[in-house]
Amino acid sequence: MRLSIACLAPLFLACPAHAEEAVDLELVLAVDISGSVDDEESKQQRDGYVAALSDPSVIEAIASNELGRIAVTYVEWSGPDQQEQVLGWTILDGAEAAQGLASRLAALPRARGMWTSIGVAVDFCRLLFDGNGLSAPRHVIDISGDGSNNRGPSAESARDRAIAAGIVINGVPIMNDRPQPWAMPTPNEMRLDRYYTENVIGGPGAFIVPAETFQDFRTAILAKLVREISREDRPASPPGRAVGQGLPVIAPAPNVRSLASR
Repeated sequence: MRLSIACLAPLFLACPAHAEEAVDLELVLAVDISGSVDDEESKQQRDGYVAALSDPSVIEAIASNELGRIAVTYVEWSGPDQQEQVLGWTILDGAEAAQGLASRLAALPRARGMWTSIGVAVDFCRLLFDGNGLSAPRHVIDISGDGSNNRGPSAESARDRAIAAGIVINGVPIMNDRPQPWAMPTPNEMRLDRYYTENVIGGPGAFIVPAETFQDFRTAILAKLVREISREDRPASPPGRAVGQGLPVIAPAPNVRSLASR
């Protein structure tokens, strides 16, 4: 009996008490619900994610990875005091799981806030990777919005903190030219796609997919999800070239130094 226990002991010691679940990608979907997003635009944004998450091209992108599984969580954000993880980390390993997540998202009530605090949103999303029980070679924050940072810490400082933590930030700037009651102009009247490229996204291979209007959001988010979910060794689209027929142009990020390099 003593010998049996001694032989079994190494087996127990070799098994960690709380093993992390391995996935190819941990992805945070961070969605703007600020006051500049009206009810119809909020619906178009939500419907875009619901449709994209269960789209066959997204399922194929997931399957193209080594493990064929990713983890996704959904965050809504606006001002400095309003960030909420409305859907927790969910494993997507095929059409059934993806459709299940899309259905859960579609059933959620839509919230609305004030102000646009991109910096706080990125900081909030960065912390969601800590202690989530997952392990992946890639960590991505996918942020969409229709305005520049107008409250809280700067988007640039939050971006740098995320890069220092090994996180990539991609974006969908929504080029909404409708008058916005609480919006502030982007710096120097900069186009929002340029603002996102220079101030929000960052990390190796970071990119944006602009949506010219909220009506274009569904197409833009699908293009972005397919690219960021696909394997890293997939050839990147060069500037000015569409990802696929009918899909928007993808713009690469400039080189952004992390805090460690400053």
